[in-house]
Amino acid sequence: MDIRRDITLSYTHDVRFTQGAFAPANETLASVLTTENEDIVKVLVFIDDQLELNTSVQKYFEAQHSLELVTAPIPLPGGEAAKNDWTHVESIWRAVHDHRLCRHSYIIAIGGGAILDLVGFAAATAHRGIRHVRMPTTTLSQGDGGVGVKNGVNFFSKKNWVGTFAIPHAVVNDTDFLKTLPEREKRAGLIEAVKVALIRDRVFYERIEELAPALAKLNHEALVEVVAQSAADHVDHIATGGDPFEYGSARPLDFGHWAAHKLEQLSNFKITHGEAVAIGMAIDLRYSVEIALLDKATANRILALISHLGFATSAPELDAKDDQGQLEILKGLEEFREHLGGELTITLVPKLGEKVEVHEMDSAAVRKALSASKA
Repeated sequence: MDIRRDITLSYTHDVRFTQGAFAPANETLASVLTTENEDIVKVLVFIDDQLELNTSVQKYFEAQHSLELVTAPIPLPGGEAAKNDWTHVESIWRAVHDHRLCRHSYIIAIGGGAILDLVGFAAATAHRGIRHVRMPTTTLSQGDGGVGVKNGVNFFSKKNWVGTFAIPHAVVNDTDFLKTLPEREKRAGLIEAVKVALIRDRVFYERIEELAPALAKLNHEALVEVVAQSAADHVDHIATGGDPFEYGSARPLDFGHWAAHKLEQLSNFKITHGEAVAIGMAIDLRYSVEIALLDKATANRILALISHLGFATSAPELDAKDDQGQLEILKGLEEFREHLGGELTITLVPKLGEKVEVHEMDSAAVRKALSASKA
C-alpha cells in the first residue's frame, strides 16, 4: 500500500521595528511573547557580551507579570569566530535543560548576525524547536540575516555548514541599537540593501543612490530608512519567491556570495561578511560585463555606488593559491554548489532591479573579472 498526502503549512513572519525596546512602557517585545492560553511564559535570554543591557533587560521582565525570566541574560561572544566553537551550542542547550524550558518557552537572542545564527540553531534543535525571538543589533542583521529564516554554525572550516531552516517566532528590530555601533558595523548592512535592491527593486536602488551622500556619512535617519526597506524586500522575497526553505538549487538572495563566503574563510574571517559581499558582488558584476549580460556603464554605476558607500571591491586574499598554484577563491564555486545542493546556480544581474540564474560560469571570464577586481 502506498500512502501519499499533501501537507500544507502556513507561517507568519513577524518583523517589528521599534525604539527603546527595553523601556518599561514599550510593549513591543512583551506583545510577541505572551499568548492567550498561557499564564506564565518562561523566557531565556542570550546576549552579545559587548552589550551593556543586563540591568535594562532584567527590569523590563520584572514589570511583565506573565513572563518569567528564568535567569539573568547569558553572555555569548559575538563575531563570526563564535560560530566556529561548538561548545557555545552545547552551553545554550545546557541552559535550556537546566532551566527546564519546553517548546512553549521562548529563547531570545540579542546581538549581531553571528549571535542570531548560533542561538537560532540551538533553539531550533533543542526539543526539536523552541520558540525563538531575534533582536538584531546591527545594520546587517536588522536588514538581512536577522529577518531571514536560516541559522547555522561553521564546521569543517566552512561557513554555515551545520544549520536549519526555522522561521523565528518574531523579530524585533530596535533601531536605537544602530546609534552605538562602530562605523565598520554601521556600514556593513548597506551592501545587503544594495544587493536586494539590485535583484528585485529598482526604485529602492535609486533611492539608495539618492541617499548615498548621507549614507556615506552614516547618517542615522538614512541608515534606518535603508535598513527598514532592505528588511521589507528580504521578507517579501522569502514570502513570495516560491522557495523559502531552498529546496531547489536557486538562492537569489545570495547574489555575490559564492566568492564572499570563500573570501571570509581565506581571510580567517578578518574580512567581515558585508565587506566580502561587496567584493563578491563586484566580481559578479564584472563577470556579467565579460559575458555581455550587463552593460559596462551600468556595472560602473553600481561599482561607483559600492565605493561611495565605503566598501572596497578587492582584497589581497583574491591572489591566494593552493599547492598546485590554483586560485583558492575559485574553489568557492564548487563549495557554493555543495552548500545549495543540486546543480550550480549563480544569480547575476542583467539590469537594475532584475536577476537571472546561470548554471555554469565561464572560467576564462571569471579570471578576467578577478583580474579586473584586483586592478
